[in-house]
Amino acid sequence: MAIGIGISSWVWTSPLDDSSLELIHKAKQFGFDVFELALESPHQFDYAKAARVLKEAGMKAVVCGAWGPDRDLTNDDPALRQNSLDYARAALECCEAVGATVLPGPMYSGVGKRRYVAPEQRKREWELAVTGIRQMAKMAADHGVTLAVEPLNRFETDLVNTAAQGIQLCKDVGEQNVGLLLDTFHMNIEEKNTYAAIKAAGPLVKHVHACENDRGAPGSGLVHWAEVGKALKEIGYAGAAVIESFTPNMKTIAAAAAVWRPFAASQDDLARDGAKFLRGLLG
Repeated sequence: MAIGIGISSWVWTSPLDDSSLELIHKAKQFGFDVFELALESPHQFDYAKAARVLKEAGMKAVVCGAWGPDRDLTNDDPALRQNSLDYARAALECCEAVGATVLPGPMYSGVGKRRYVAPEQRKREWELAVTGIRQMAKMAADHGVTLAVEPLNRFETDLVNTAAQGIQLCKDVGEQNVGLLLDTFHMNIEEKNTYAAIKAAGPLVKHVHACENDRGAPGSGLVHWAEVGKALKEIGYAGAAVIESFTPNMKTIAAAAAVWRPFAASQDDLARDGAKFLRGLLG
């Protein structure tokens, strides 16, 4: 099966709402066949309407989770852990409504949680993440959804930074519907060898964010794309490769991702150029 070429709604807007669902048609016109719906809040858009627009455009869907500080499976406060699970439940309802079979994101902790902690605390937080993701996985199975856990760079989390750590987390969770989202932006910072990391993850790779080192259009920067393409083909990856970028006009996400300047002449240019490059690399 061919790798789907996709784009995140975050490239253009935040939050995605009913009025901006027409971006799905724009993505189709630019050559994408997968649209990633960034779900910042439960029911922030009409799930049924999103499903209709996706069908009209002939696009497949992925629902991308957003785990902020108030959705933290590793927090000592049980209310924050429960909030993370409640959010996951709403995201899974969205997945089922739009026909998405993968829910990716850094669901193990709250993004931006980066500290030096003692080994004992690190072990406790890891165990909390394992327990929480196991609970999410059981919920996801009821919706026919696979969770794709995303390692983030050291400036965004202190728990899971590398593919190797992600592999261990998946093993510790021990559920068949839990795999990895590998994001080339984060990998470019944390991995010694992107090709080797993807190969090591192998069948655990359930989703890919194809992002340049500066969040610009894939192919315009320093990521070793030939290695990425070669590794994905060798592991038989048949999911989606989605461009995830952001615009500085979006205050909440721009701050979380440290996006302070544009990465292309326009967001449309970023999308068009990225689609063309990825189609050539992975087609």
